[in-house]
Amino acid sequence: MWPKLVFAVSGLFGFAITFCGTIGAKAGECIPGPRDVTAFPAWLSNLTEWRHSTLVKLKYNGSVYDKFLLWTPSTFTSPQVMAHDRYLYDPVQGEYTVEKFLNDFKTRSNAPPVPPSRTLILSYFHLYNRYNGVDSILLWHSYPNIGIDNRNQFDMLRSLPGGIDGVHSLVEQFHSQGVKVLFPYNPWDQGTRNEGKMDYMTLTELLKQVDADGFNGDTMSYVSQDFWSQSVKNNHPLAIEPEGGPQETTLHYTKMGWGYWKFEFIPCVDTYKWLEPRHITHICERWQMNHTNNLQNAYFNGIGFVSWENVWGIWNGMSDRDAQALFRISTIMRYFSHLLVSSDWEPHTPTLQSGVYASKWPGDHETLWTLVNRLPSDKTGNQMEIEVDHTWSFYDCYHGTELENVKKTSANGTVAVQKTIVSFPIEALGYGCFFTIDPSKENTTLKSFLAHMSALTKKPLASYSTEHVVLKQTMVVNEPSMHHSATPDGMVKIPASLFNFTVHGIEIEQGNHLGVDFQYLWEQAPQVYHSHLTNISAFYIDKYPVTNSQYKEFVRKSGYKPKDTMNYLHDWSSNGSYPDGWDKKPVTWIDIDDARSYCKSLDKRLPNEWEWQYAAQGMDNRMYPWGNSWDSKRVPTPVKGRDLPGPADVDSHPSGASTFGVQDMVGNVYQWTNEFMDEHTRKAVLRGGSYYQPQGSHWYLPQPYRLDEHQKFLLMAPGMDRSATIGFRCAADVA
Repeated sequence: MWPKLVFAVSGLFGFAITFCGTIGAKAGECIPGPRDVTAFPAWLSNLTEWRHSTLVKLKYNGSVYDKFLLWTPSTFTSPQVMAHDRYLYDPVQGEYTVEKFLNDFKTRSNAPPVPPSRTLILSYFHLYNRYNGVDSILLWHSYPNIGIDNRNQFDMLRSLPGGIDGVHSLVEQFHSQGVKVLFPYNPWDQGTRNEGKMDYMTLTELLKQVDADGFNGDTMSYVSQDFWSQSVKNNHPLAIEPEGGPQETTLHYTKMGWGYWKFEFIPCVDTYKWLEPRHITHICERWQMNHTNNLQNAYFNGIGFVSWENVWGIWNGMSDRDAQALFRISTIMRYFSHLLVSSDWEPHTPTLQSGVYASKWPGDHETLWTLVNRLPSDKTGNQMEIEVDHTWSFYDCYHGTELENVKKTSANGTVAVQKTIVSFPIEALGYGCFFTIDPSKENTTLKSFLAHMSALTKKPLASYSTEHVVLKQTMVVNEPSMHHSATPDGMVKIPASLFNFTVHGIEIEQGNHLGVDFQYLWEQAPQVYHSHLTNISAFYIDKYPVTNSQYKEFVRKSGYKPKDTMNYLHDWSSNGSYPDGWDKKPVTWIDIDDARSYCKSLDKRLPNEWEWQYAAQGMDNRMYPWGNSWDSKRVPTPVKGRDLPGPADVDSHPSGASTFGVQDMVGNVYQWTNEFMDEHTRKAVLRGGSYYQPQGSHWYLPQPYRLDEHQKFLLMAPGMDRSATIGFRCAADVA
């Protein structure tokens, strides 16, 4: 999750090496190519010498690739996936929907044509030319919600629907579709509940229990060998994928990594794949809206791409062109995966046209070339002059055609090897594939593959849209309550007003872009900053958040029990009683539907966010219920340790009341207000902040203590959504 950091130093190759990593990561994950064709021989010689000396120094033998996890080199398409994605979990049915999720990546042949005047902001129901499935997924469950209470990253995994057994079933559903599953490890999570043992022990045990295939080391430039050794000891070896890529010294047990590369015009060479051809990097640029650089560099290097679209609940979907490009190159890379681990890989093998760059992948009786055109103009005609056995067959494996007009420029006596010029087109900012093979080694799959590529590439990439689509959101309406003619007990009447509702989100990663935060009824798209003159009718609101004693009375009278009871009233005893002395503490471990049910039982409803803010802020736009300066004496003392003692009594800080006399609005427990959803994500608006402030990392969920701030909380399932620090209060309509 780090931002990029770029270093430039002089390397042993006699030219500047651009180190493209992340803050704290080891530099050097991307080696610049030669400046031109004339520099290629010396460049390749130096690069080969460096590889040899480095592997000797490391005493590297590659045994981990021979013994364990043979699947990793061919995981070319690997999205990071939010566990909260509505395509992956159906909260109504209470079940995982893996088939629906995976089908979203596949081509829809019955898709209607995209209108040429397609608007940028749509009610979006799929990109119709998707990218041909995935090889592995990184299933993300912790950030950005982690820090809402003291559940650590492992507790949040345990809180996924069905608990550990449910997660195991989810993983097996992916496995049945040939998809490997990784989970995140957040090393910065040292401020929440202490497991009482080392993280590497907890993580490897949990991932064995759910039959996961590996983990991504979030923010890590390398992962210590303890994790690998423990997974082997557990008889469940895990693929390790540090976000910052590995270090040279960890290459013998780190088979994967992410790449945050600085993209120059000339493609760079993956350092770790150069050292170990079976190592796979997944190039990642999650906020990018044009992935041409990512895809071309991945294809050139024979490595992977993080097709990340649901970014912390914000949809940054791939454009039609990017999705189609990924479809094509992933088809090629999967078919030729056995060649993309060639120990004789020759990056930047010479080409004949400026702006076209190639990698050569030799094998037994066959050789593959992958090419990229870095220029915004088509390249036709002669592409390469190569030495090859003239008795072999030649194929343009991008367009799926056999090349029969190959020009032989010279012969070597009676030997069959000849210099040969090959010609085929490569479109602007596009891709090429050339393959030659001994005809006696061909099989029927080659013909089928070529036929598939021929059909797939009939339409040029340039004809696909590059527009970025922003998902529209729908607000789940808080249905009107019964209209009360008199102020209900425990409520405060708030007068009607034309209220200047001004608020903004405080998500850690957002930027002021369309698609981030929420979309209110009067807005055309989700956005971070909101300001609207809102006509608010008079309403009632609870003076205090709902307490444990009030909720217990509701349960006694109604017999209410949610369908999904995971973490429901988690801090109450099994006999339905809250801890002694907690009568006036706000009830927590209640999801938004539990809160709605309580309010409805009293002919009330949840407050809309603008009503909540008006009741807290009054008409003078103050920053806090009591004024414009923070006063710690008016709120509970924050808890900064790893254990939670419980919130304060709701009436313990009367000096924190708003101008309307509404109390406990800020700093005790977050409070449910509105829910929003788009096609992929449900999210709720939390107001007021809580008493819990986990320490040690800025990645924990920020607190919206100010009245012009709100927090977006991703919703998934009751067990995940219920929290020790989220409570609620009700509102009601005035007759």
